[in-house]
Amino acid sequence: MSKTYELALFYILDMRSKGCYPRRMNHRPDALVLDFVEWIAASPRRYSEVMEAWKTSCPRLTIWEDAIDQGLVQRCRIDGQLSIEATEAGRDLLAQTRQRFQSAHAGQNAVNPSLG
Repeated sequence: MSKTYELALFYILDMRSKGCYPRRMNHRPDALVLDFVEWIAASPRRYSEVMEAWKTSCPRLTIWEDAIDQGLVQRCRIDGQLSIEATEAGRDLLAQTRQRFQSAHAGQNAVNPSLG
């Protein structure tokens, strides 16, 4: 990769995502986006770690882009390095998803106590 391309890519990726996507998508994120957000929410990750763990054969990382577009993760700096962290909206979505799962699981156990 050329040095010019690296610098341009770094500049683009280093832009703060907050406010870049003021309109939130009105649909629920898919399961893979939720997995991604949950992984990021556990601990902010270095950009290079995110790219290594979530690389695909596709040149565009749609899971990563979907999470950014939906305001669920954002770019930040940790110790001067470009990193990724969950946003408040991302953490709220995870909490709501867990609550729905727990409610559904409790409802199943009420119908069939042997599932507990």
